[in-house]
Amino acid sequence: MAALVEDTAKNAHVGRKNKKKPVKRYWEKTEELKNSEQNTADGSTSTENTADRSTENTGDRSTENTGSVKRRKGGQIPYGKEDPFPGEAPIPQEQLQKYQRGSKHNVPKGAQRKLKEAIAWSEKVSELAQKQAARYDLLLPEDAGFLEGDEDEDTCRISQEDIADAVDITSGSKYFNLNLSQFGPYRLDYSRTGRHLLLSGKRGHVACIEWQSKNLTCEINVMETVNDIKWLHTEAMFAVAQKKWLYIYDSEGIELHCVKKFNDVLKMEFLPYHFILATASATGFLQYLDVSVGKEIAAICTKSGRLDVMSQNPYNAVIHLGHSNGTVSLWSPNQKEPLVKMLCHRGAVRSLTVDKTGTYMVTSGLDRKLKVYDIRAFKPLHSYFLPAGASCLSLSQKGLLSAATGDVVQVYQNVWGASPVSKPYMAHRVRGQVWGLAYCPFEDVLGVGHGEGFTSMIVPGAGEPNFDALDTNPYRSAKQRQEWEVKALLEKVQPELIGLDPGQLGKVDQASFEQRHKERVDILGYDPLAKEKFKPRSKKKGRSSAGAVEKRKRKVAYEDQRDVIRQNVKELMKLQKEKSSERQQLEKSSTLDRFRKQDK
Repeated sequence: MAALVEDTAKNAHVGRKNKKKPVKRYWEKTEELKNSEQNTADGSTSTENTADRSTENTGDRSTENTGSVKRRKGGQIPYGKEDPFPGEAPIPQEQLQKYQRGSKHNVPKGAQRKLKEAIAWSEKVSELAQKQAARYDLLLPEDAGFLEGDEDEDTCRISQEDIADAVDITSGSKYFNLNLSQFGPYRLDYSRTGRHLLLSGKRGHVACIEWQSKNLTCEINVMETVNDIKWLHTEAMFAVAQKKWLYIYDSEGIELHCVKKFNDVLKMEFLPYHFILATASATGFLQYLDVSVGKEIAAICTKSGRLDVMSQNPYNAVIHLGHSNGTVSLWSPNQKEPLVKMLCHRGAVRSLTVDKTGTYMVTSGLDRKLKVYDIRAFKPLHSYFLPAGASCLSLSQKGLLSAATGDVVQVYQNVWGASPVSKPYMAHRVRGQVWGLAYCPFEDVLGVGHGEGFTSMIVPGAGEPNFDALDTNPYRSAKQRQEWEVKALLEKVQPELIGLDPGQLGKVDQASFEQRHKERVDILGYDPLAKEKFKPRSKKKGRSSAGAVEKRKRKVAYEDQRDVIRQNVKELMKLQKEKSSERQQLEKSSTLDRFRKQDK
């Protein structure tokens, strides 16, 4: 009976499970693979028993091992088959042109080897970056879409209520009104990430809102007239242009600074890559404040009277000012005179704005005209007549232009195209006269500040659908914001580099080089670049050591210098002899020589 129990225990499932087979090492597996490959290559026949035994021993493990060997060797294609699509996937030419970084640099004649290598390397890196950007373009998740009406339907007649009902709940909640009739009219400013909104009433009301979640961050009343408001480099600080001076507040409404050098400020613009706040005052002064160090960089007297029209060029950080005589002037903190002065209107300039590429400028004046200018050539492209004129202008990231005439906000599409625009893309009427317009970055939203409060409009196709998370990330955390701030401060662009053409920074100043070379020739007495440098031949028996080669180079260089110096000395001696001979002749002659008879 005991023997029977032992036999059943041996044959039981539990007993078989507890038995573990010894693990084979990797060299044993490779030996089995080699043996199996040799057997198949020789074509040796085996009996059914041996075939069964081989299948029992190896099992599925052999296939797994062969697969791992293939992966280890780097081959992913089965043996005996070719790749139907060899090489990298082709990139469409349109995408390559989209990410092209200017024209290729030509190597100058007679350039040194290091310069040629540097130019070739930079071109190679630029081409690689262009190809990678074109390939990753497929991974961008969003596309820009515009409002399209049915046949014989104008999109400008579609109301905001209809759009809010047609879209999803999240997008529909972006259309809302804030009734703030007590302290209006209101001006506004969105943060660079598009998450926070600043509102400032003319009668001292200042509010900071996280507008998507409708959370009120801070709300204060400065008990003074507020002319303008602007976010600084982060959502933690903002600047308020009050009646007398300029004030800096944090996101909780606590006053940080009162800058008394900046008085009677009417308009402000913040340059994010320079950490500079530019202000235009009622006294005609354009002032620049570096917020990273708290110092005034420049104060320029424009001599053009009250400055209440101001905008910046995002491409080159040049400030555009509109004046009462119909001119628009372009300013840099490095010059006391305007870079460019353009006559744009027959009356005073009411508003102006510049697109993000720095190519086009749109202005409106008291002559009730809306003009589009090409800043590259400083010439007008189109001119439109508005019956009531435009008091406020704003351009979106995708090129939509919003113009406010009284209490009506009109949005135009493709204003700088080949053909002039005949009708607006969208239109909306608010409850008071419009005082401020601003598009929200990365959102199809237009903020309107008016006499009765604030209105958020839905404008399909206005915002950039894809953002650069390394520059402006709408979803960044507090830690990411801190790291970005440190990196931005380290990469801060100096104000001396602000100019009309930023590409000039990468070019060689040929005139200055020639002037320096001429001064160097005058000092040395010879042209060091006139002849090629002496390259000594290599000698044997230790005579081509570094010290010996350097001695031979100096000897030859000194010989060339001696020849030049000898020639210069000979010329100087010749001049001195001529001067001495003239002096001797003058000494020998007397005043009575003029009465002598001269030989014919």
